[in-house]
Amino acid sequence: MSKKIIISVLTACFVFSSLGMAFAEGNSRKGKYTYRNVYKSCHEKGLTDSARPLINPDEKTKAQWKRVFDGKDFADFGCPDEWANLTEEELLDIYAYLDSGAADSDTPAKCK
Repeated sequence: MSKKIIISVLTACFVFSSLGMAFAEGNSRKGKYTYRNVYKSCHEKGLTDSARPLINPDEKTKAQWKRVFDGKDFADFGCPDEWANLTEEELLDIYAYLDSGAADSDTPAKCK
């Protein structure tokens, strides 16, 4: 095989693997549902006064949400047992929801 073919194949593999990672983002609709259910569960167990989430998406910027989820620092959210039991996919979905409604996003959001 010639070097051109090998380089072309390797480049194509790199491009397709990069695209796959780009599409591995969370689902913000599922994230909103999961985020609310974490607090609903906490409230039912008597761990919070309200079933509404303690933190609205617009309380942090996109960069701040990224730091929270990169460091898996969920202490401000309360309900540590509930957060510890979430899967990586659920965390990715919640991140997508909070990021899409961040203070510096096109459509900052509050939990209703």
